[in-house]
Amino acid sequence: MSVSSKLTIFNDPIYGFIRIPNPLVFRLVEHPYFQRLRHISQMGLSYLVFPGAHHTRFHHALGSMHLMQQALQTLRLKGVSISEEEEEALLVAILLHDIGHGPFSHAMERGIAEGLDHERLSLHFMNALNANFNGSLTLAIAIFNGTYSRKFMNQLVSSQLDMDRLDYLKRDSFYTGVAEGSINSERLIHMLNVAGEDLVVEEKGVYSVEKFLMARRFMYWQVYLHKTGIVAEQLLIQIFKRAKDLLHRGDDLQGSPALMHFLKGEFQPGVFTAADLEYFSQLDDTDILAAIKLWQHHKDKVISQLCNMLLTRRLLKIEIKNNQVSDTELKHYIDKVSQLFGISKTDASYFAFKGNIYNRAYNQQEQKIHILRKTGEVLEVTGASDHLNLVAQGETVEKYYICYPKECVT
Repeated sequence: MSVSSKLTIFNDPIYGFIRIPNPLVFRLVEHPYFQRLRHISQMGLSYLVFPGAHHTRFHHALGSMHLMQQALQTLRLKGVSISEEEEEALLVAILLHDIGHGPFSHAMERGIAEGLDHERLSLHFMNALNANFNGSLTLAIAIFNGTYSRKFMNQLVSSQLDMDRLDYLKRDSFYTGVAEGSINSERLIHMLNVAGEDLVVEEKGVYSVEKFLMARRFMYWQVYLHKTGIVAEQLLIQIFKRAKDLLHRGDDLQGSPALMHFLKGEFQPGVFTAADLEYFSQLDDTDILAAIKLWQHHKDKVISQLCNMLLTRRLLKIEIKNNQVSDTELKHYIDKVSQLFGISKTDASYFAFKGNIYNRAYNQQEQKIHILRKTGEVLEVTGASDHLNLVAQGETVEKYYICYPKECVT
């Protein structure tokens, strides 16, 4: 099959022109499963905080593939042997690494399809596409799963310094306007090498790695864990929770067939079927937003109020704390909501709840970032750096929050 000359490049605001390298990648990009990513926001509800954050998973997947092309070119120039078959598989693996994300992905995983994380769903999609493309994705799937013998290839796709993270930090920083998250992905890629089948960064790139880890930490506190974004996502989860409760009671609730399939629990995570995958492939942000616009007029006061709050950005108040929120404090707000709104305490718990958040820029227990010294010695990055704050990047910071209506503040 020949590739149409009209769609061999994309004009990306981050990197300029992104080239589609071969017919297989082109056909995958054209497939409905991949085109669906055009309708799934990369940053969920973050646009309620950062108005420019409307970029999609489609943008991100293409950007990650572009960086993979650069990484492969760099490694080959340094003498790393990579066959054409391996190159194609790597490009496919990174292109499809996020294909399993659902609408408002993390809220989706917690509120609609519990037990189905996006990594497992990506694998379901890749297996289905592999059958559709006569086994052309077999090597890409092995790399994605980490079962291929050449370890560094999986690390390019999924590690603490992979093409996924290099793209989303730079892209999310650009679209949110948060300069602290901007990284020099080109510099990092040019410093990559392979030592003993492990992906490493050459010694002169250690400061770029430090900047990358600090930028990741900043982006989590300033963007991904922004308190307004947290409360908006939690409101969406509460909407899903209430919708499932209403459906369980037998109440009438309208929504797309795909959304209803998952809200009604018409699937088993352990035996995710081809029919389940087909339903999931039809889900995007449009299904969720259309349902919320409908449900704001529902006779049930809880779901109608929750939907109205999210649509009009009249969000709950959120307090971020260093210590755990006590059950006594939560009960105080639930009682207050019950009195103010004239609803039961069970219903009040949809408007007053607590939780926790984590931030760790670097996990020393997972695939570590290694630095290759000029002597040939390979060191873990915290041992190769003289930056005292780098060790702190590996520490998990946990914070706690409580949400409640602003009317409760007296």
